[in-house]
Amino acid sequence: MLRIVVDSGSSIKQEEKELYQAEILPIQVELSGESYLDGVNLDVDAFYEKLAASNDFPKTSLPSLEEAKELVESYTTKGDEVLVITISSEISGTYQALRMLFEENPKVAVFDSRLAVGGVRFLVEEARKYETESLAVIQEKLNSLIPRIVIAAVPEKLDYLLAGGRLSRTEWMVGSLLSIKPVIGFGNGKVEVLTKKRGLKQSMQYIVDLLEAECDPSYGVIASYTHQRKNLDALIAMTDEKFQKQIKANDNLTPSIACHWGPNAFGYIFVKKNS
Repeated sequence: MLRIVVDSGSSIKQEEKELYQAEILPIQVELSGESYLDGVNLDVDAFYEKLAASNDFPKTSLPSLEEAKELVESYTTKGDEVLVITISSEISGTYQALRMLFEENPKVAVFDSRLAVGGVRFLVEEARKYETESLAVIQEKLNSLIPRIVIAAVPEKLDYLLAGGRLSRTEWMVGSLLSIKPVIGFGNGKVEVLTKKRGLKQSMQYIVDLLEAECDPSYGVIASYTHQRKNLDALIAMTDEKFQKQIKANDNLTPSIACHWGPNAFGYIFVKKNS
């Protein structure tokens, strides 16, 4: 039997484990001198309450390797195979740490998604389509899908991406001083600027145009946001009704991701048409 394990950078919540048939390794979130387990003793609402009361930028660290080993081996000792899908190795050390931890276990494959949040959700769903195949075949299928997954999002403020090392100081200065709103995505596993627009409305229109031109509707659309939905709701209102109907999740991102994006970020995640 195939078991799938992800980290909380996938933004799959503990209450969604059955929906995705996946176990979740909580990333550790540090804020105001305290350490929390994402989604275990720190949910989204509590995170923003603590963030509002803090003068510090939150930080993240790896999931507990001891707990990861215990979880995975609880399956492999029963004869199950385990596919561990991590957020991109370019933004987290989770992949490298888990790959080393399980490199001698033939029943475990640690897979670098080269993505995060909803991108990982799509990979989990894709893996389930081929769950009777070998781990090698499943990984081939996932590698084929990764280049088609588009993440296009806009942070309301750039300070959190700068503090977390996801944005250069030059990009931060340009965006902050000139009211330029960069649309952020992933390329080769790294956070990258897809385009720069002046003001929220133009950045929203760019995301809408990208979705409507390239989306493969058979996969659906994930709408993501942090904290409040006002910006996401405006984005959805600008979107053609037929694509609005493809939205299958409105994902308030988990603290381990939200701490790098800050409040009121928004965007779409979808799969491109197969060219």
